[in-house]
Amino acid sequence: MSAPAKVQSSYREAIRESIREALLADERVFLMGEDVGAYGGCFGVSKGLLDEFGPERICDTPLSESAFVGAGIGAAIGGMRPIVEVMTVNFCLLALDQIMNNAATITHMSGGQFPIPVVIRMTTGAGRQVAAQHSHSLEGWLAHIPGLKLLFPATLADARGMLPAALADPNPVLIFEHASLYNMEEELAADAGAVEIQRAAIRRAGTDVSLVAYGGTLGKAIEAADELAESGIEAEVIDLRVLRPLDDATVIESVSRTRRAVIVDEGWRSGSLAAEVSARIMEQAFYELDAPVERVCSAEVPIPYAAQLEQAALPQASTVVAAVRRMVGAGG
Repeated sequence: MSAPAKVQSSYREAIRESIREALLADERVFLMGEDVGAYGGCFGVSKGLLDEFGPERICDTPLSESAFVGAGIGAAIGGMRPIVEVMTVNFCLLALDQIMNNAATITHMSGGQFPIPVVIRMTTGAGRQVAAQHSHSLEGWLAHIPGLKLLFPATLADARGMLPAALADPNPVLIFEHASLYNMEEELAADAGAVEIQRAAIRRAGTDVSLVAYGGTLGKAIEAADELAESGIEAEVIDLRVLRPLDDATVIESVSRTRRAVIVDEGWRSGSLAAEVSARIMEQAFYELDAPVERVCSAEVPIPYAAQLEQAALPQASTVVAAVRRMVGAGG
């Protein structure tokens, strides 16, 4: 039997093809946001789609996040399947009233009469020298809100397959895309399609420590695991993938085997998603641990502009390695 056909793709191209197929498959689907049309998207994701589908399906909006996110929510209530693009997660704060008080609550407050199948995509993360107003990782804030589902593709397969699964969900789904991943290239199955959006994934098996990461930190966790393996420490790497609802079972099963956990999160340490994962490990697997849970997070500062300061503020593979070495030394 011949091997499945594969194609070379980038993370950006995988998302674009996913949007394109959704537009072809369902006339209710449309894309809206700032510069998604003629400009091709601020990160080039929607390039070429306006020419193929026209301005009624690829809709440039005014620069008002509250207005166009609200319009997307209204369209979803009306039976459409909007994909709303917010340029960066920092700017979603301008639409937080719409996301929290409308998208996340109307189905509940209407007794289930009004499902809201809206998908909101936004870029997140630092590492590109675009300063504090464009570089933060605020997905942990949004993960606090009941009524939303939060996804974060860190692989090409997930970048390609999470959108169709999200569009099929009757509830509002937020998809985060780390800016540093757009140029990532690898082979992708030619017939890649929808993926499940319920569980975390083990990206690297190990026996000595569980590294829990997601999005832009997954690659750093894998890099750290490779370095640790050279000195005989086998780290298991977990990609959370779904930030709400969290898949406790996969994390707890892994930690119960390795007996140690390091959580790698580009958000700030205080009140972070890493803090939530740490708390759940302590609640459910405390007596399985050989050492306290460690967290590797961004420095508690606005993300700097200067390249060397920006890198110093972010989690790095080297800081993950150092955390594991401290833990192994402490735990025996």
